[in-house]
This record gives sequence, C-alpha cells and structure tokens, in this order.
Amino acid sequence: MAGFSPQASALSDERARYAVRCARLSCATAAALLVLPGTAHAQHGARQPAPVFQQTRWVASDSGRPTWIPPAASAIVPGSGQLLARKDRGVIYLAVEVLLLSRFFSLQTEGRRESDQFRELAFTVARAPFAPTIRDTVFEYFEHMEKFIDSGPFDTDAGPTLVPTTDERTFNGSIWALARRTFFANPDSTPDTDSPEYVRALNFYRQRAVGPNFAWSWRNAGLEQDLFRQSIRESDEAFRGATRQLGLLLANH
Repeated sequence: MAGFSPQASALSDERARYAVRCARLSCATAAALLVLPGTAHAQHGARQPAPVFQQTRWVASDSGRPTWIPPAASAIVPGSGQLLARKDRGVIYLAVEVLLLSRFFSLQTEGRRESDQFRELAFTVARAPFAPTIRDTVFEYFEHMEKFIDSGPFDTDAGPTLVPTTDERTFNGSIWALARRTFFANPDSTPDTDSPEYVRALNFYRQRAVGPNFAWSWRNAGLEQDLFRQSIRESDEAFRGATRQLGLLLANH
C-alpha cells in the first residue's frame, strides 16, 4: 500500500523512548551532583583555605566548590543547585520536577497501552478475515478505520486491469470518488481509460487506496469498533498530556 509505512510508527515510538531516557538521565545526574560533594568532604576532612591566586570568580571562597556547579546543576535538574548551596527553596523546585516527571512517565505508559490495544483490535478483528502479513503501519491508517466500516476492495476486476470500486461507503470507494472529482471534467462520466485524465486519476487512487494486505472490515463487529475508537481517543489524549508535561518540564528548567 503506497500511502502507509511501518517505519513512521516505529520512529514515533523511538522518539518517545528517547524523551524518557533523557528524563531519567537528568534524575541520575542530579543525584550524583548532590552526593559527590559530601563524599569528597568526608574523604578529605576539613578543606584548607585556598591560596589567594585560586580565589577567583571560578571558585567559591566558603566551600572551595567552583561557582559554576550550582547553576549547572539547576540547569540539569531544577532545585539541585539551590540544595548544593544549602538554600531551602531548592526542595520546592526539585519536588515540582519529580511531580512533572512522574506524570510524564505515567501518561507515556497509558498512551502506549491504549495504542497497543487499538492496534491489536485492528489486527485480530477487522483485518483478520483478510490474512494480513504486515501488522503495523502509520497512524493515519487507523484514523481511516475509525470512519469507515469497510476498506472496500482495491480492485474489482479479476483480470490484469485495475478497476477501482465505486462504493463510496467504503474507504477505497471514497478515494476513487475524490480522484474522479479531481481529474475528470465530469465526475459522473468516465473518460476513455487511455486518456490522460483517467491515467492521472488511476495513479491518484493507486497511491492512496488500501491494498489487499491492509484491507479491513468491521461488519458484525460494531462493539469492537467502538472499543477501537475509544482506545484511539484515550491514546491521543495521553500522548498529548505527556507532551504538555514535557513542555512544563522544559519551562521549569
């Protein structure tokens, strides 16, 4: 099927996993920054006053810690810099960061769970009668499955010539109707099959219609289609919520 590619869905999942790894790395870095200074003091005892030539803007005179460490720590995980500087308000910033991260991970998990469910329903119910060999494809395909009870046949002719279906109640029929309205002078009058307008319309249909490997039908499965629609809505809402949480996380930095 020319319009749908399994790689697009895989790329979207990979981006989500990358965002989760970045968030976890931020937490680990903050923990290291909070632990390491105290460990160093415990190992070396009381720090001797730094020589005068070392007491520049890069070194804090009271603790010997470079002054750029707290701002850098706060840039990675809000509040960690204030905690390193022994300022109580750092707890508030850090608590907000933890809350936002927790919500982000929760919404990501919910979105993936609902996404797995509607894909499973599509494969095991609507597509099962057509013995599909490819399990997944782009999200646009599943949106079409929400709106049409049936994909319709890709080709209604048993011979070598491609003859699109004219049943506009099906997805493929609606694509052929759109092709006729776009390229034919009169959508209700079919020109010669060798004419340029017919060839262009047929190419338009071939690129957008659903082929045999992605055919579907929800006939006699209305309950499953309703559950399919609900899972898509809930997956969308969860992923949009996760995106909002990610925006708040960036703003908190």
